[in-house]
Amino acid sequence: MVPAAVRRAIGGFRGAVVVFYGPSDPMASDTLDEPRLRRLIAVGRSFVEELDPEALLTNILSAAQELTGAHYAALGILDGDRERLARFLTRGVDAEAQRAIGDLPHGRGILGVLIEEPEPLRLDDLQDHPQSFGFPAGHPPMTTFLGVPIVVRGASWGNIYLTEKEGGVPFDGADEEALIVLADWAAVAVENARIVNEVQNRHDELQRVNQVLAATTTIARAVGAETDLDRVLELIVKRGRALVGARTMFISLPQGDQIEIAAAAGVGGASLAGTAVPLAGSTAGDVLRAGRPRRESAANLRVPASALGIADATSCLLVPLVFRGRGLGVLVAVDRIDSDDGTFTPDDEELLLAFAASAATAVATAQNVSESRLRDALDSAEQERRRWARELHDETLQGLAGLRVRLSVAQQRSPDETTAEAVGEVLDALGGEITKLRTLITELRPAALDELGLAPALDSLARGVGETAALEIDLHVDLGEDRLDPEVETAIYRLVQEALTNVVKHAEAARCAIEVTRDATGVDVSVRDDGRGVDEAALVQRGGFGVTGMRERAHLAGGTLTLRRGAAGGTELRARLPVAPPRRAAAD
Repeated sequence: MVPAAVRRAIGGFRGAVVVFYGPSDPMASDTLDEPRLRRLIAVGRSFVEELDPEALLTNILSAAQELTGAHYAALGILDGDRERLARFLTRGVDAEAQRAIGDLPHGRGILGVLIEEPEPLRLDDLQDHPQSFGFPAGHPPMTTFLGVPIVVRGASWGNIYLTEKEGGVPFDGADEEALIVLADWAAVAVENARIVNEVQNRHDELQRVNQVLAATTTIARAVGAETDLDRVLELIVKRGRALVGARTMFISLPQGDQIEIAAAAGVGGASLAGTAVPLAGSTAGDVLRAGRPRRESAANLRVPASALGIADATSCLLVPLVFRGRGLGVLVAVDRIDSDDGTFTPDDEELLLAFAASAATAVATAQNVSESRLRDALDSAEQERRRWARELHDETLQGLAGLRVRLSVAQQRSPDETTAEAVGEVLDALGGEITKLRTLITELRPAALDELGLAPALDSLARGVGETAALEIDLHVDLGEDRLDPEVETAIYRLVQEALTNVVKHAEAARCAIEVTRDATGVDVSVRDDGRGVDEAALVQRGGFGVTGMRERAHLAGGTLTLRRGAAGGTELRARLPVAPPRRAAAD
């Protein structure tokens, strides 16, 4: 039996639950001698010195072999579900023999008996046991057997077993007693390892929560203190990159039918800004539409990583930025730095998803502020245009018209033919300037747009540009009987006006077709020319051909705009706007 001194030594390890078993033969007279007792106590003391559970289990296995004279020794620990062996340590079988054996045991056969029926088991010939499955090819022959379960809190979590005692004799009761004590030490090690693992997991979880909290706090502060969109985007990619340990991180925002990288941080980040890919043909577009994160191999991206400027990428984590059900953009992390293959974990996905919620609020706030400023600027510009148009019409134009009348009267009354001829030339020049001034007034703010509506204003615009630029313009407008919202009418008029300006300045076209049609939900605008076609590269440059301004106007009105080469050549502008602009609430 186990002496009281050993029991006290084992019981001294606070927090561990140890279960003792007596010898399989109650009448056995085998007892533990003093050297073996000292060796068992020495193993117990190693708990104080050795904190690594793996090293401690190895020490226990070595002691089991030493105390019993077994040629082979093994120790198996079950997985978290207690269904199969997760760790398996051996002594006595060399590396070459292990390679010949192949797969490690799965905890079945006799080993399964020790798990299902946690009692010590001594066999003179393990081949005689009904649960013996035999040995795989290459396994060394084994006859005598001694196995003891490792029990933690009443449940079997593995076993220690020995085979082939020195001299070919069976294992005795003293061997069993020693192995029971060692199994109890192993139980303490397993339990301590589980506790340490739980503590570490909780520590890691708290650390992740603190990281998210720190990152989201920074973004939350940005919402209150920073309203510049570019600065907010810069903060998001820098904080997000540090949060998940990404090599590179960028944020993509939708622009019409494309999604464009608006900010980037990390390796190669400076060269990524402005890169755009189609919404309909990209993984980022899929994530934005679905509103769900994705972890993807770079090789599986719908648009090749090389097209994004990250040709050497191996793995990507894409997380949508969603604010009140509206997809604002996509946050993309590239290659985890401390991962061998660069892949991101489910924990990384959860971290970035939580971070993206605060980031989306920051982006929405900054966008609303930016849109508000732009809308105010455009409204101020329109008001100024109205003021100047009214001023030029009521004062300057009327003054010039009065001057023209007086000169005409003077010409008729002049007896001097030379003077009359000079006055006639002035009248002609004055008439030309009056025509130019009327054109300028119309461009500033056509009276027809306010008084008659969009269709007459577009008709006047098309006739004026056609006559001035010698451009054949086909205009088709179908808006129904009800007028559109004034903001939408102004947006459509300015889009067509800017498009015609581009055609005249850049297209070298002879003909242009304009279509503006309304349906139940919105208005479609199309401007096509037969010119040389727009440079595709220029379309992604901010400010090229006034594309940015046109897109901003369309966006503020709640619509979208695309500009591309036409199928038959030339350039084609297409826009879709609602019948009334959206009334967006502020991000709070």
